[in-house]
Amino acid sequence: MTLLNGIRVLDFTAHVAGPQATILLAYLGAEVIKVESRLYPDVLRSTAVVAGIGTKKTALGMFTSMNAGKLGVTLNLTHPKGIELAKRLVKISDVVVDNFRAGVMDKLGLGYEVLKEIKPDIIMLSASSHGAGGPESGYSGFAVTLGPLSGLSYITGYPGGLPAVLRNSIDCRMGNAAAFAILVALCYRQRTGKGQFIDLSGREALACGMAEVIMDYVMNRRIRSREGNRDIFMAPHNCYRCKGEDKWVSIAIANEQEWRSFVQVLGNPAWSKEERFSDQLSRWQNQDELDRLIEEWTIERTPYEVMEVLQRVGVAAVPSFSNEDLFHDPHCRERGYLVQVEHPEAGPLYVLAPPWKFTATPAKVTRPAPVLGEHNEYVFGTLLGLSREEIAKLAADGVFY
Repeated sequence: MTLLNGIRVLDFTAHVAGPQATILLAYLGAEVIKVESRLYPDVLRSTAVVAGIGTKKTALGMFTSMNAGKLGVTLNLTHPKGIELAKRLVKISDVVVDNFRAGVMDKLGLGYEVLKEIKPDIIMLSASSHGAGGPESGYSGFAVTLGPLSGLSYITGYPGGLPAVLRNSIDCRMGNAAAFAILVALCYRQRTGKGQFIDLSGREALACGMAEVIMDYVMNRRIRSREGNRDIFMAPHNCYRCKGEDKWVSIAIANEQEWRSFVQVLGNPAWSKEERFSDQLSRWQNQDELDRLIEEWTIERTPYEVMEVLQRVGVAAVPSFSNEDLFHDPHCRERGYLVQVEHPEAGPLYVLAPPWKFTATPAKVTRPAPVLGEHNEYVFGTLLGLSREEIAKLAADGVFY
């Protein structure tokens, strides 16, 4: 038994932010039906595409991990019969999710006011860049614009440098917020029997992730700027160059005990006893020189050597991993962060596994990402009761396209 066993999600999302929300629900056992068409496929299919059988296509890379565990159907929402069938799917679903520009679902005839007439307890989440209301609600946006608009880009980067350009991590944060909101709505419906519409603004969801920065301004009128890898309290707290090409390790020291353990590992160098490094505030005030001295030690060692010797004495240290490093990392492998699935066209593939482990309601990947229209027969035949002749006729008419 899984946590969301029996919950069906109708998924009109694409890119990363929307699919991130629905894959988390799929991990928890929800039956997620991903709606696409050959007119408007998920754009992630266009990255690293491999031609498949007939007119089907299979995208490797991000698409496989963002959409594993989901069913896939092709439904032409520009066709009146496509909208009619979408409404029939709503009637047998619990949750509807989209990440179109605000107002698109209303224009399609699939807005919340319509859907709640079809199924009064339906939960609908629309994730847009700026939300459904306000003077900027009609603007489109992507990760690279939401980072600056939320303020997160402004505080991310190196001192004296430009704000960072943030990409997929922005979408994933937005998707995580959407999944959490849906779970709360499901709990509310379980208690009250009532559904609801969730208007999720990406820029607002991201701003919620930097509450301490906002409160620091509200209470103290301090504007946080870019500090690279440094912390506002801890020192040393940085990423240090190690032996090898572009190899780095992060080290963070939170208190005096950790500092004493750290300098002992370094062999109690003379500089560690100097007045400018005598307490946490002094070290924080002299970070430039402190970081230079620490890097003289790390540059002679590999990131793994630094990690092992420091973690052994209770000091937080971890390498900066490349994708290849993560793939082969023994700890990640032991934790099962990747799972192999058998794709009908691409063969065996590795995809990301659920990022948590439950004992009573295990989360898991149940199937590979779908090819276009892979589950049309099951969804429209088994779930909606259409005959094969009806399905063939609708496909010929361009409804299942």
